[in-house]
Amino acid sequence: MNDPMIALVTGGNKGIGREIAAQLADLGHTVVIGARSLERGEVAAAELRAAGGDVTAVALDVTDTASVHAAADTIRRRFGRLDALINNAGISHRPGADFAGQSPRSADVEHVRFVFETNVFGVITVTSAFLPLLRRSTVPRIVNVSSSAGSLTAISDFANTDPIALGYVPSKTALTAVTMMYARDLIGERILVNAVCPGFVATDLNNHRGVRTPAEGAASAVRMATIDADGPTGTFTDDDGPVAW
Repeated sequence: MNDPMIALVTGGNKGIGREIAAQLADLGHTVVIGARSLERGEVAAAELRAAGGDVTAVALDVTDTASVHAAADTIRRRFGRLDALINNAGISHRPGADFAGQSPRSADVEHVRFVFETNVFGVITVTSAFLPLLRRSTVPRIVNVSSSAGSLTAISDFANTDPIALGYVPSKTALTAVTMMYARDLIGERILVNAVCPGFVATDLNNHRGVRTPAEGAASAVRMATIDADGPTGTFTDDDGPVAW
């Protein structure tokens, strides 16, 4: 995909999201950073503009329907369309808590619900709100940042030493499934919908324990956000190719 596009990155003010925004801007695309805090979004956008990028910010809380629709209205008035939606915003646990509240043997249902609100329902809310703008694009794409942590192949392996987290892990399983539902439903409209796994990236989500850089983690999302009109849809990939579901 060579022509400049309008792209929205949710959770784009830090971590993987900021790197997705930076890499898309480096490719010459116009990028809108969606952030819960407009102030933090504006700071990130200003830094990327200083580096030569065409980047702006919009207040967008994926768990707040009014915020999402206000962001969609802002982008509609400013740009008239959206070419790529990158649903990057995600959390691993409720603020002030950790994975301990997600143990199946002592599950805190509200903790689990809190994670799903962002990682699953937030993606559905944002995607639904921006579909009208994506339909105005000649090559519309949706990229959902999922995780191989939610792979059924991985979580059914009893030798797996990853944390058992009743909120985060199943939320990523659900997000990949949601991606496939959108891909199948929108194929007739030629809207390409794919999920990507960034790998174990050092971010706030894991207290910076990850082994990959945000720039490395952003690469798969940028690749899928810039595929041509005849590119794939309904896939779940990482840097090495297809991820086992």
